[in-house]
Amino acid sequence: MIYKELGKTGEKLSSVGIGTWQLGKNPSEEVKAIKTAMKNGVNFIDTAEIYGSEPIVNKALKGMKGIFVATKVWPAHFHYDDVIRACDKSLKTLGVKQIDLYQLHWPNKFIRIEETMRAMENLVKSGKIRYIGVSNFDKTQLIAAQNAMKREEIVSNQVEYSLMVRDPEEELLPYCKKQKISVIAYSPLGHGKLFMGRYKKLFDLLSKIGKDYHKTAAQVALNWLVSKKEVFAIPKAGSVKHAVENAGATSFKLKLKDSLAIDMASRNHKTKSLKDTVNLPLSFLLFLKRF
Repeated sequence: MIYKELGKTGEKLSSVGIGTWQLGKNPSEEVKAIKTAMKNGVNFIDTAEIYGSEPIVNKALKGMKGIFVATKVWPAHFHYDDVIRACDKSLKTLGVKQIDLYQLHWPNKFIRIEETMRAMENLVKSGKIRYIGVSNFDKTQLIAAQNAMKREEIVSNQVEYSLMVRDPEEELLPYCKKQKISVIAYSPLGHGKLFMGRYKKLFDLLSKIGKDYHKTAAQVALNWLVSKKEVFAIPKAGSVKHAVENAGATSFKLKLKDSLAIDMASRNHKTKSLKDTVNLPLSFLLFLKRF
């Protein structure tokens, strides 16, 4: 496993972590898969209050040490008191004394970012969280969040990024690289689209290249992504098989010619990110999901 620094924190995390969105269909198997990933060198797991997977992460953390835990607060909870309450709830649900990385899940233009960041900074001051991150923020929104802070820094931005969704490369990735803000790529295998017919040519190329390294197409795709210094990937590990596969995605180094071939092929298969495919106004979705 390759480990690298999260932002400017000095924390060394596995470049391939564990995503937990849509877990809960088979909790016992999922807990076993997460533990397997951890035993194979993965020390970074990501969840969110809205996912409903925090209890699964709680069980998976039992008996494990040195695991960096990240979760997120839902935008409907961005008022000061709501942020504090949401954090307290996540601490209890996760069964941890401190959250390593607490992230704003989506931007919310209806609540002043200054109010939200004041709460986030006070969570750091009180010792409930260690670091602050954001998710699904574009460059402009990220800068606004940075400017709203007085004491702390934003260490990461979690966005959809894969061989099929490469929007972050246009503005966000260069900015984050310059600012030393890590990019955490969710859905790094494109929601499984990589294995569907529309992407057959790309999949065939990844498979062909993978044979030279004795790796799967998914491992090659993850390797290509996290070869970028500032990028971490958090694929879902719903089974032991996938957990082992994901954990082995950094045990080789792609040759330059292979990396370039993948880069060129993927440019012909780009699709819209999750953020771009939300049809209803985001504000409606945010406040509809109060809990």
